Amino acid sequence: MAVKILLINKVIGGVGDMFDAKPADVKDNLYLAVNGAWQEKAEIPSDKSRTGGFSDLDLGVEKKLMEDFHEFANDEGKINDDLMLQAVKLYRLANNVDHLSKFHQQPILKDIQRISDLNSLKDLSDNLAQLGKDGFPLPIGVEVDADMKDTAKNALYIGGANLILPDKSYYDEKNESGKKLLAKYAEVAGRLLSMIGYKLDDAKTIVEKALAFDKSLVPIVKSSEEWADYTKVYNPMDFKEFVTKSDNLDLKSMAVDSINDTPEKVIITEPRYLDNLDKLVNDDTFENIQAWMMVRFLTSNASVLDEEFRQTIGEYQLAKSGAKEIQNRTKYAYNLAAGIFSEVVGTYYGKKYFGEKAKEDVRSMVKKMISIYEQRLSENTWLSEDTKKKAIVKLDKIVIKVGYPDKIEDIYNKFEINENDSLYDNISRIKKIINQDALDQYHKPVDRTKWLMPGHMVNACYDPSRNDITFPAAILQAPFYSLEQTNSENFGGIGAVIAHEISHAFDNNGAQFDEYGNMNNWWTKDDYAKFKTLTQKMIDEFDGIPYAGSKVNGTLVVSENVADVGGLRCALEAAKQDSDFDAKKFFTNWAKVWRNKSTKQLTEMFLSIDVHSPAPLRANVMAQNMDEFYDAFGVTEKDGMWLDKDKRVNIW
Repeated sequence: MAVKILLINKVIGGVGDMFDAKPADVKDNLYLAVNGAWQEKAEIPSDKSRTGGFSDLDLGVEKKLMEDFHEFANDEGKINDDLMLQAVKLYRLANNVDHLSKFHQQPILKDIQRISDLNSLKDLSDNLAQLGKDGFPLPIGVEVDADMKDTAKNALYIGGANLILPDKSYYDEKNESGKKLLAKYAEVAGRLLSMIGYKLDDAKTIVEKALAFDKSLVPIVKSSEEWADYTKVYNPMDFKEFVTKSDNLDLKSMAVDSINDTPEKVIITEPRYLDNLDKLVNDDTFENIQAWMMVRFLTSNASVLDEEFRQTIGEYQLAKSGAKEIQNRTKYAYNLAAGIFSEVVGTYYGKKYFGEKAKEDVRSMVKKMISIYEQRLSENTWLSEDTKKKAIVKLDKIVIKVGYPDKIEDIYNKFEINENDSLYDNISRIKKIINQDALDQYHKPVDRTKWLMPGHMVNACYDPSRNDITFPAAILQAPFYSLEQTNSENFGGIGAVIAHEISHAFDNNGAQFDEYGNMNNWWTKDDYAKFKTLTQKMIDEFDGIPYAGSKVNGTLVVSENVADVGGLRCALEAAKQDSDFDAKKFFTNWAKVWRNKSTKQLTEMFLSIDVHSPAPLRANVMAQNMDEFYDAFGVTEKDGMWLDKDKRVNIW
């Protein structure tokens, strides 16, 4: 299923066509005026693919928590939480290189054998549900999530296979980077197969077959641009019709055995994929599918075997990200533990480094921003009164989640680490628990208290199906928010972030959901037509802007741009209510939070797949849409930052 959380982050930056990293006058380039000197000197850490505002905060959080984990690993007596103890045990196990090297390839062989033992397409078909529960990559799979038209209940979603490379654009004949990356993947996969016992020729053949199946998916799967149109994942189908959609796979057993129930309907996330399922999956392609399953499973699990395997798959990861070296073992161990026990670690971080007082302070900031937003909606000149009222109802129903959750999910009580065992087997057990728990949700009501981000994540998000906004503790620090900054600076930072997430409730995707998170058209026909016109203007404003040797896809990034411009507008209105309002400080800090420098590879990948515009464009173009920016810095038609009034886009 498509990722529905709508983020503030996943920014990219670097050397672009109009951003050559040299300082500039603010009238010509706000981003470089604020960040140019920094950008000239900034160095990306050798084990990272970017540096800058969000990334620097990530590093700070990582450093603090790694110090705590190191201390806990050496003295368990300092841990006063059973769940945190399990996280530390995982960290210690993952960092025990000598212990893991004794296991080497052995732990994964039994699972590779399960794939090898599939003798026919019928074998695969008969075992689809169990293979899915056990975490094997499949040509079709199931997922349980809230029914987008009745979000109190969970529903069964049906999805297809994913490509090896990040997006189908990488497979274009003209895409040299894609060719190089796929060749690197093939080479690394072949070596991994030889490391688990396959002869070199056999390994090469397996990889060739895997790539053949991968290639067959390219014309069929959705592009990143298609996935960005979130509501298009909702294609309900009567279960009786669904089970007839393949002559080659037992779709009925796959669904029923996954949830131990017979659903009345399923929701198809990729109709084109289902229509082509029998062309992709048949007796003639079975060997290719089997090879694809083996290669995908091995490459995705290699890093949890031992250090030699991690270094080998790391070569592909470096080629994809452009980082110079993979994380050292200790940092890897920490990130693995903090990822698996994310809510446990996030809550620990939030309580120790953020606290209840800060939680309430930020909650009051969010409420203030919502009240500003309500005022903006009331004064809106292009909406009818009927749509305004419904928009305000939705706004008032937004659930606010700040810092960290009050209660950690019960599933973490099931995660037990055995330090005498292999890392692979520990992780496999936890993955199976997670997969089974996700499927078990089918028989339960939707949990609206669930957090989509842990407290130690430097990010924020809006979930249209829950109509909630989440601000983890880790983002609530300078340059976004600090008591040492002026109100104008804070509004240009965290204020714009808060209002950005609120604006997602009214972006091109969020606008199609009501106050309860149900996909439901609450607009008048005329109002929605006006809204579509405005979002098209936003698409046009960004579409085709040259960046880093490529161009921005305006359709791909429209939802985030609508949230950016709405967030900045609302934060600006809030800041202007302050008697000490300083527009220059407001826009300067807005530009500062987007400070970012990335590797060429990461920049290229995000231009293909990311729903966010490049960081310098977020800083500059959104400021260009604000009349106050021109007044603050005296920008005229002669200056590079000038944008004609009729081309400035303001929606919320």
